[in-house]
Amino acid sequence: MKKQYDYIIIGSGFGGSVAALRLSQKGYSVLVIEKGKWKKPEDFPKTNWNLKKWMWLPALGFKGIFKMTFFRHLSVISGVGVGGGSLVYANTLPKPKDNFFNSGSWKEILDWKNELKPYYDIAYKMLGASENPRFFDADNKLKKLAGEISMNDKFETTKVAVFFGDEDKEVPDPYFDGKGPARTGCNYCGQCMTGCPYNAKNTLDKNYLFLAQKYGADILAEHYVTGVDRTENSYEVLYRKTGKYFSKKKKLSTKGIVFSGGVLGTVPLLAKLKKKSLPDISDRIGMDIRSNNEALIFVTSTDKNIDMSKGVAIGSILNTSEHRHLEPVRYGSGSGFWRIGVLPMVSEPLWWKRLMKLVIKLAKQPLRWLKIYTVRNFAKQTVVLLYMEDLEGKLKMNPGKLFPVTSLQDGNPPSAFLPEAHKLAEQYAKNVKGKALTFVLETLTGTPSTAHILGGCVIGKDKESGVIDKNHKVFGYENMYVCDGSAISANPGVNPALTITAMSERAMSIIPDKKQSIL
Repeated sequence: MKKQYDYIIIGSGFGGSVAALRLSQKGYSVLVIEKGKWKKPEDFPKTNWNLKKWMWLPALGFKGIFKMTFFRHLSVISGVGVGGGSLVYANTLPKPKDNFFNSGSWKEILDWKNELKPYYDIAYKMLGASENPRFFDADNKLKKLAGEISMNDKFETTKVAVFFGDEDKEVPDPYFDGKGPARTGCNYCGQCMTGCPYNAKNTLDKNYLFLAQKYGADILAEHYVTGVDRTENSYEVLYRKTGKYFSKKKKLSTKGIVFSGGVLGTVPLLAKLKKKSLPDISDRIGMDIRSNNEALIFVTSTDKNIDMSKGVAIGSILNTSEHRHLEPVRYGSGSGFWRIGVLPMVSEPLWWKRLMKLVIKLAKQPLRWLKIYTVRNFAKQTVVLLYMEDLEGKLKMNPGKLFPVTSLQDGNPPSAFLPEAHKLAEQYAKNVKGKALTFVLETLTGTPSTAHILGGCVIGKDKESGVIDKNHKVFGYENMYVCDGSAISANPGVNPALTITAMSERAMSIIPDKKQSIL
């Protein structure tokens, strides 16, 4: 640890990891501050019933990789740890369709599709993107569904950040000319989202962050930033130990800052700083919050011969239209935690009608529902159907009195009731002799869920339309950048990891080498 750095990066997810490597390569001294823990393959839980190792609740001593955050209008799933969301995400690396590049607050600033094209290619290479080579039961049932709705040509394999190679065989670094860590061929265990225990998943600690350290970057885990003060020629960053609420705050000096804590980290921190030490931050902070307008629907089968847990987390995709698609998501065998958090899917926006339909649905087939809830291996007999669309639905987040931020409506908010998603889920359930379920809050309160919360620090042509400029620099401040999901400025409609990586690669490419810089 130095007393002063050229750049301090707050967060180690896709944007922060890109910034750490590229700034280090340019000759800058870099520190990454991450509130979560370093994880090795042996540190991950065997199943998601091991809440202490899987879930992030530091107040209870749970320092896992999976975090749930509840707002009035949205429930959010996110990742924590050195490597951020890469530790817990489903590996998929899709490019958004054209609508993403031509909508939102950034649409008239640049030709984003062509501007980002070379950086998508870099992101693919760095993240080790490969086409999933094998389908299993969950994928084959989706393929059957595609045939039933005359969409065989819309069923595809996924590009994923996984090293396939020879199953369970360790080899020297296959990606970076031997400069990276050894890797082991995927064995399709389905444990991608509880933490890959076999060294096959291309998480950020195995590419960007691993290489950044070789160029001299420091990584400080289990600490979080509480404040940023501006001085005459630099910034002072205040931070403290994660989970130690009465620990002494420490201070470091830096000439540049990259905010990379994701929407749930960057937005509340910048909103807090605007009120205290950085008043020139745009009033648009916390605006244009989006999800992918998604539905997460569990389908549990009573067929004991089916195995939904086998395969990579997401191995196939069905594009049901230009704006919508469906993906089967799996957990590894034994990871049945969600059994206690789901209720029968009910397609009814009005709360009182929805509750009445729920009671009727349970009363009509009590034994069938009992059988669904008591299947022996929930993960093995359950697939999570992830349905996403790139149509607009926004929220805004303001600092709260009891909580860091609260959600407010901003136009049409995301909905928990997407007719096509529910129809497809019912048909899939019929094919596997199962039933469709959703998260408890969706059924009881109508609150939708998302694994992809985006925006809040969007790109604009000026302070009146965005928080950051086209190069990700915060309006009103020098050498201050935002590189994470909060910079996503339209609805991608797909898993956003690749896009966050590509946008961050472009932003960092514009910063000159240290020898050419005025830092």
